[in-house]
Amino acid sequence: MKILLCFGTRPEAIKMAPLYHELQKSSCEVKVCVTAQHRQMLDQVLDFFAIVPDYDLDLMQPNQTLNGLSANIISKMDEVLTKEMPDLVLVHGDTTTSSMVALAAFHLGIRVGHIEAGLRTYNKQVPFPEEINRQITSRIADIHFTPTTQATKNLLNEGVSETYIVETGNTVIDALFWTANKIQEAGYLHPEIEQLKKCIPTNKKIVLVTGHRRESFGEGFQNICEALLAISERADVTIVYPVHLNPNVKDVVYEFLSNKENIFLIPPVSYPAFVWLMQQSFLIVSDSGGIQEEAPSLGKPVLVTRTISERPEGVSAGFSKLVGTDTQKIMKNMEAILDDFTGFEEKRNPYGNGKASQQIVDFLLKEPK
Repeated sequence: MKILLCFGTRPEAIKMAPLYHELQKSSCEVKVCVTAQHRQMLDQVLDFFAIVPDYDLDLMQPNQTLNGLSANIISKMDEVLTKEMPDLVLVHGDTTTSSMVALAAFHLGIRVGHIEAGLRTYNKQVPFPEEINRQITSRIADIHFTPTTQATKNLLNEGVSETYIVETGNTVIDALFWTANKIQEAGYLHPEIEQLKKCIPTNKKIVLVTGHRRESFGEGFQNICEALLAISERADVTIVYPVHLNPNVKDVVYEFLSNKENIFLIPPVSYPAFVWLMQQSFLIVSDSGGIQEEAPSLGKPVLVTRTISERPEGVSAGFSKLVGTDTQKIMKNMEAILDDFTGFEEKRNPYGNGKASQQIVDFLLKEPK
């Protein structure tokens, strides 16, 4: 079986990397195509996980519109798919790359497998454009690899046949365990991690912060920054914020939080460095889906700066809490965790046990064609 893996952003690359390596151990012929929807951050992941793409479309452009990106993906993927004609294209999650690659494959009669299928908010504006990207991919996909029971239920409720829904857990947990083991190996030195060890005081409670969602641009990020600024006045806290490169995020964060005591604004870090930061943290404040999935395996509480999440399992199990972008609500919940958190009663990560990639490959090898 010839399988083409397609992805374009750092989160996709992280979650596809363990699947790529699992497929490499199988009898399948595996090819990789990256759109490079995100260039620099994608390249870091490819290097760390030792993935050399067979096709690099290099589509990232300054100030690119979603429509322009979508058109470029379909056009360029038409060339790749026509040349390779794989038996199956695997895409991941909710990016513009995923939905447009799936559409391009459908136009050529090529089957599509969707990794991390079935997540929903059922609000097409939140997250934008990811919710609709994911739903488009679900309408096209022939095989749906869901990470949780709730994701499976969502697809069943939408009329997807259970025959081609395979519940596997999330491949991000596979990637997390692989990375955590790698950076703890005797003799392994990662330059970024070594630099972080020198500049970040670990004798305080580290609050790790990330943010990138479009729905928080403007007032939302201003409110988050005001909450962080207030919390930074605590003597027992260090705030570490790898700041997203999008000017809608970066400009606001640096305006509010630069040159403040107990706040470390740093450029985006590589995945292994970020895993190390998560390990050192006491609390994570983020709008990232991947972090909501990873943090339970590390025993770290997450305050999610969104009002709705397509990952409700972590909230239900008590690993994360939705706080939106209200300054007072963020502050109140940060204070409560910093003062009172001693660990989780629930130990099982609802998003997986690190064996998702193996389950996906096992299914593909036995699936009737």
